[in-house]
Amino acid sequence: MTVSSDLAAPSPTSRQAAPRRATPDLLRSVFRRHAAGVAVITAQGERPVGFTATSLTSVSADPPMISFGVGTSSSSWPVLAEAGHIGVHVLGEHQRELAATFARSGADRFGAPTRWHSGPEGVPVLDGVLAWLVCRVVARVPAGDHRLVVAEVVAGDPDGTGRPLLYHEGRFNALRD
Repeated sequence: MTVSSDLAAPSPTSRQAAPRRATPDLLRSVFRRHAAGVAVITAQGERPVGFTATSLTSVSADPPMISFGVGTSSSSWPVLAEAGHIGVHVLGEHQRELAATFARSGADRFGAPTRWHSGPEGVPVLDGVLAWLVCRVVARVPAGDHRLVVAEVVAGDPDGTGRPLLYHEGRFNALRD
């Protein structure tokens, strides 16, 4: 890889702070600066569970696979630890409140006003999202206080309307041109 000379050195006006030691706060501070798409992950246990995720990643096109991280202290983790299939929902900018509901501890995530139905493989599928997938879990990889879940897509719908919801600086935001 070649680095252009204007990318290799900071400009005279850039601020160069001394590096900090790696801590959970440093990681959180850096990733607050990283805008990420907002998704909700769902699974069916004795009752449906779900949580808001900004760690959704496309892993492979062939076979189609995704990954996301989930904290092992999350109330959803016990169900996700056993689930054979999960739902992945890409939220639109009109769904800030839905994102907040699935991010809030102790919330009734599947009660009104959340609209959802049982989808393929019995996975809870949220209504009105930009796109959704149902995936078969193929791995749960330990990663610190989280698990990295890798799953293969089995069904989905990319045809919702609207613009994506983003998470940046601790807030849900709309995409601007």
